[in-house]
Amino acid sequence: MNAEVLAISTDSVYAHKVFTETSPSAAKVNFPLVSDRTQVITRAYRVLNEKTGAALRATVIIDPDGVIVSRLVNPLEVGRNVYEILRLLQGIQYGRSTGEGVPANWLPGQPGLKRNPTMIGKI
Repeated sequence: MNAEVLAISTDSVYAHKVFTETSPSAAKVNFPLVSDRTQVITRAYRVLNEKTGAALRATVIIDPDGVIVSRLVNPLEVGRNVYEILRLLQGIQYGRSTGEGVPANWLPGQPGLKRNPTMIGKI
């Protein structure tokens, strides 16, 4: 999808190594695990729990210009929905390539919305 995926946590590289060696799901990870022990990245993305020093369960999408276009934070008890993250990325890319908006519950292959300021409040 012309995107790069990184997993960033405040855990050490040693914790990442143990995690990938002991967790069956983590062993399948084929993208970089980044250690943010200094908390520079998690602070910059505003996804650091200052009380615990750990990163929140967040997904950040950054466009090619370096602008954050989406930031989702899940409760610690709830894992991410990869299908929704993919749909979100597809919607962002669709909107950028067509200039159209993407309505609620949009799925790839469906039409977007033509942006028309004269229709504001009429639908």
